[in-house]
Amino acid sequence: MAHTHSHDHSGHDHGSGAHVHGSTDKKRVLVAACLTAGFMVAEALGGLFTGSLALLADAGHMLADAIALGLAWYAFHLAGRPATGQLTYGFGRVKTLVAYTNGIAIFIIALWIVYEAWDRLLTPAPVLGGPMLVVAILGLLVNLGSFLVLHGGDRESLNMRGAILHVLGDLLGSAAAIVAALVILATGWTPIDPILSVLVSLLILSTAWSLMRAAAHVLLEGVPPTLDRDVVAKDLETTIPGVREVHHMHVWSLDGSSNMATLHACLDDGVDAHRAVSAIKKRLASEHGISHATVEPEFGQCADDSHDHDHEHEHDAAAHHGHHH
Repeated sequence: MAHTHSHDHSGHDHGSGAHVHGSTDKKRVLVAACLTAGFMVAEALGGLFTGSLALLADAGHMLADAIALGLAWYAFHLAGRPATGQLTYGFGRVKTLVAYTNGIAIFIIALWIVYEAWDRLLTPAPVLGGPMLVVAILGLLVNLGSFLVLHGGDRESLNMRGAILHVLGDLLGSAAAIVAALVILATGWTPIDPILSVLVSLLILSTAWSLMRAAAHVLLEGVPPTLDRDVVAKDLETTIPGVREVHHMHVWSLDGSSNMATLHACLDDGVDAHRAVSAIKKRLASEHGISHATVEPEFGQCADDSHDHDHEHEHDAAAHHGHHH
């Protein structure tokens, strides 16, 4: 049976909404990148002048964040480009790749701060509490501005989540620097500076890890967390007339927000294949949020059964005896 690649565009309706989100998110990220980069220079100079690791740590975060936000902006910019002959899905997944890279960058910075803090605890250095407090408060205000700009964006987007995570890390860094400055001014106890910078790093490490896991799941083409492939296959078998069995089913997400699927639909004899395929696509779009599906209708034997070299052959042969694949 020939493959039917008819594309039912009823599932693509929400694409325009996603596009609007993308363009506003792009502007938000650019504003945050400029704010962060601008203040990062002032904070680095402040850290060197006052001798504060907390300020330097925060400036280090802001440097990485300015670069990360710049990359996030570029990813949004690329995602708007049409698909090419080589990149047939377009550049949508660049955003996920950037989110993953961001996670790795945060990890490296946080580990560097922990190392520096240990060094500081062994050999305490003098810290100027007054100027440190002024710079930290200014940093907090700038980071708060960036956070508010980004917070209104699309929280479903991994790229946007990565950007917000960076700025949240900066906010915590500035808050820690303020607390450290107040303690140093009140008691003169300088070890508070490296101790708080380590606490901030540990908080950021855990959030970076969850971002990297989510991005890796998309890059490995895992089933989106909101969907269960076997439940979707069962739903098609029970609701679409003439569909005897669904197998060879793959469900994945292109960029963390647009879901896709491929499947074989084994049809009863005499069923109109085109009508069945259209019904499957409509059901996937309306009930399961799968906007792009490729459906191969079959009568009788599965066409792939003859290909013993197919890496999924043994697995899929079992699908004909009751489990969904």
